[in-house]
Amino acid sequence: MQRTLRTFSVDKIEGFKQNLLNWSQQFETIVWLDSNNYNQQYSNFDCALATDEFTSIKTDYFNAFDKLKEYQTITKDYIFGYISYDVKNDVEQLSSKNFDGLDFADLYFFQPKKLIFIKENSIEFHYLKMVDDEIESDFEEIKKFNYQKTEKSKPDIKIKLRIHKDEYHAKVTKVLEHIHRGDIYEANFCQEFYAENSTINPVEVYTHLNEISEPPFATFLKIEYQYLLSATPERYLKKEGSKIISQPIKGTAKRLISEFDDSKIASDLSRDEKERAENVMIVDLVRNDLSKTAKIGSVKVEELCKVYSFKQVHQMISTVVSEVAEKMHPVEVIRSTYPMGSMTGAPKVSAMKIIENLEETKRGLYSGTVGYFTPNGDFDFNVIIRSILYNEEKKYISYSVGSAITAKSIVEKEYEECLLKAKAMKYVLLNSK
Repeated sequence: MQRTLRTFSVDKIEGFKQNLLNWSQQFETIVWLDSNNYNQQYSNFDCALATDEFTSIKTDYFNAFDKLKEYQTITKDYIFGYISYDVKNDVEQLSSKNFDGLDFADLYFFQPKKLIFIKENSIEFHYLKMVDDEIESDFEEIKKFNYQKTEKSKPDIKIKLRIHKDEYHAKVTKVLEHIHRGDIYEANFCQEFYAENSTINPVEVYTHLNEISEPPFATFLKIEYQYLLSATPERYLKKEGSKIISQPIKGTAKRLISEFDDSKIASDLSRDEKERAENVMIVDLVRNDLSKTAKIGSVKVEELCKVYSFKQVHQMISTVVSEVAEKMHPVEVIRSTYPMGSMTGAPKVSAMKIIENLEETKRGLYSGTVGYFTPNGDFDFNVIIRSILYNEEKKYISYSVGSAITAKSIVEKEYEECLLKAKAMKYVLLNSK
């Protein structure tokens, strides 16, 4: 099925962007990706909207990558969707038996009838031919779209901890015991914050979260009554021709009001031995993962432990790249690296077993990935962190945070890091309708 391309230009791009997101809410399936104008290397667009499902695949983890591979091969079109963390069970002999209050499918992708890219002041409509006569009318409708905001009222949301502070200390101490025994070197231990019998306006909460965070991989995902509202700063994996790019994050410091103090804390982060050790361990893991599909000698570290600054936090990011053969199937590159090392630990399988036993909640979409494949087999996927998950039908709201535990970890500081990462999600939930 071929797509029709039409390009328009607008003067006030920010207003059009918000209109576009609001207009899309009439559809049951939405993936919205916003780079927030980061002029980052490897960025293809400022914003993308995929909506109005034509075909789709929805499955549990069993043979999930084989099913995705078949779907992507047959479709040969843009497909957007997610892979949950628990698809790890398809890659290794693992299981996920913890509590799940959200009920997302393990893997979901769809072929959108309507695909819109924003690139600077240009708007590209890539519609399937069967709906190409709608492009002009949709463009005019989006420009004039009048979104009726709900009246602000104090949200009745009571956020609870799945793991309380004393229990967190006990569990992280157990992770440290595994490290000191030599079972693992590092593990990303996560905890859930949640609210029951609560409702939110997903668009307004996402918009607020994005405004205060402005990350390069922001995502709004809607599948009927299930939502992901994400302010993630992290890329998992990108394929650009034969080049594969991974950008793991390890190392976090809060932003400060004073320019001098803020610059100093960023500089301190760049030299922090523990944070650098965390990052380097994951870089080594990523190098090993990429080598499974890479041409011999092509795995390289382009950038090691560079500190990037975002609205809420400073982050230490590394960039690892490789080259793959032309005949290498794109889904195989993802399968061989999944799940991402920054959210598991090292060695990966041992770390995943330990954190599965100690965590109280099934991760599901959290620490999974959202992204897309292009018709020629390129792809780009983020890491689902700094995100609010919402099941509108069950009135269940959830956000999770974690930190990397290493031999040098101090339990209290790890707990403080989790609270820092949770700050933005908590704030918007308690201050948005």
